[in-house]
Amino acid sequence: MKTTLLAEHDGLRTFVLICETGDETMKALTVFASEQRLGGSHFTAIGAFSRAVVAYFDWPSKQYRKRSTDEQVEVLSLVGDVTIEKDAPKVHAHVVVGKADATAHGGHLIEGVVRPTLEVVITETPRHLQRRMDPESGLALIDPAASVR
Repeated sequence: MKTTLLAEHDGLRTFVLICETGDETMKALTVFASEQRLGGSHFTAIGAFSRAVVAYFDWPSKQYRKRSTDEQVEVLSLVGDVTIEKDAPKVHAHVVVGKADATAHGGHLIEGVVRPTLEVVITETPRHLQRRMDPESGLALIDPAASVR
């Protein structure tokens, strides 16, 4: 993984993170977010995976249902955010991948093994966002009232 700071002004920072073959996307994003102490950030990316695991949230069971794709796919869209949960950066990402037959599949990104590259642009805002447990869903959701500098 290669990174660089592209711009910094009044607490707003923009980075580029380039993942290479074999990098696991969620791990790379989490390590980067921890190293840079990100908390109120969003990102977009394009590239390709050799393997992906996505999930959707099944409301009745309050569980994520995972689906694996064990083939080369294009990352058509990867979007997400970095917030603070339990005093640590929490990466949340959704992805749409395209298969060779031109079908698209997507969901909550659990794992994405990069091949050959993934180009990520991350923008951090001056205020960090906190996640709080939502009793109805059982998920840690963003609480805009709890944002901090």
